[in-house]
Amino acid sequence: MRFTVDRLDHLVLHCLDVEITASWFQRVLGMDREEFGDPQRTALKFGGQKLNLRPANADRAEWHTSLTALPGTADLCFITAVRALDVVAHLQQCGITVEQGPVAKTGALGPMMSVYCRDPDGNLIEISSYLVD
Repeated sequence: MRFTVDRLDHLVLHCLDVEITASWFQRVLGMDREEFGDPQRTALKFGGQKLNLRPANADRAEWHTSLTALPGTADLCFITAVRALDVVAHLQQCGITVEQGPVAKTGALGPMMSVYCRDPDGNLIEISSYLVD
């Protein structure tokens, strides 16, 4: 039987320090923190999705994690409803270095403007908007 995928529910982000990473995503990207499960886990919710934060040293069997769990290896793109120049201004107010942008890119729905920065673990974070000038 063939099937199709409807949407992405969650991603797992491996991090060196869950507290530092959670705080960064809350402060910089406005995500909501949620604690769940046993052992206790941390997730960051946004829209209809979430990021599950997993300590890099988590026991693979207990946490059911990927074979290679390395902080700083993710490349994530988040969509926002504000213009890219507003994203740059917000990142600068937060003391976050803008690595690139605004720059024109093509997303799943077409042309968008993107701004790039890095989270505390070194993951590449792309913040994009379909509001293009």
